[in-house]
Amino acid sequence: MSAAAKPYIPWHPNPSRPHYVPPPGAVDAHCHVFGPAAKFPFAPTRKYTPVDASKEQLFALRDFLGLSRNVIVQATCHGNDNAALLDALAAAKGLARGVASVGADISDDELRRMDQAGVRGVRFNFLKRLVDFTPREVLTEIAQRIAPLGWHVVVYFEAPDLAELEPFFTTLPTTVVVDHMGRPDVGLGIDHPQFKRFRAFLRDNPNVWTKVSCPERLSLRGPPYDDVTPFARTLVEEFSGRVLWGSDWPHPNMTKEAPDDGLLVDIIPKIALTPALQQALLVDNPMRLYWQR
Repeated sequence: MSAAAKPYIPWHPNPSRPHYVPPPGAVDAHCHVFGPAAKFPFAPTRKYTPVDASKEQLFALRDFLGLSRNVIVQATCHGNDNAALLDALAAAKGLARGVASVGADISDDELRRMDQAGVRGVRFNFLKRLVDFTPREVLTEIAQRIAPLGWHVVVYFEAPDLAELEPFFTTLPTTVVVDHMGRPDVGLGIDHPQFKRFRAFLRDNPNVWTKVSCPERLSLRGPPYDDVTPFARTLVEEFSGRVLWGSDWPHPNMTKEAPDDGLLVDIIPKIALTPALQQALLVDNPMRLYWQR
């Protein structure tokens, strides 16, 4: 079945208004824009074809959820064409930053233009079902070129792959941000060696951060995703200065149903138990990483 023919579940059509009120300046540090395809076509090499999810819809959801800013991450369906991302950053009037996807052929001038537009990192995706293999020497070269800009590298991988990938991650000359807690198998529990290894990876490498996001992808029980909460809470409490939260809107490649974004916001006080931890998670950490230059 071609990418264009695969069924695709769009975002929740009517998210609830959260009961939790985020602190002023709260940042959704992981979200996406898709298209509109008529203006920003999807990559021919994409592994999935989403429905359009515009910058206007993203910003309206931000306001509805009581958030203030966005970090927009380049989606794999757009490949290395960051036009939709840059268009959204231009429209955000300083309230958004970006994480791009680039190849070794990108020019230094283009990197500088993206920096001026608000891009602050690049994403390296190691999920084979989403992207094709990129040689590590190419990724290393990209990391070396973005380091002088003060950018960071976002990495996305499955928990069992950390043992093989960790030696490469520790050579990167930038801050490294791990997507979605390194995708732990929550059925194994927080005391399993896989999650212990991930915590040790963070403990041993002060330049490594993580996003405590996507319970809807990790849960085995479904809403309200209580089986994921202990993992996120553990990371927030142990690494309070290096954690980020994101909605992952519009939730690409969900297999059953799109999550209620209001419910996702209401999980925040379950993983960050005090106002100080919530302030760090939602405001201080993302502002330091993305806005302080």
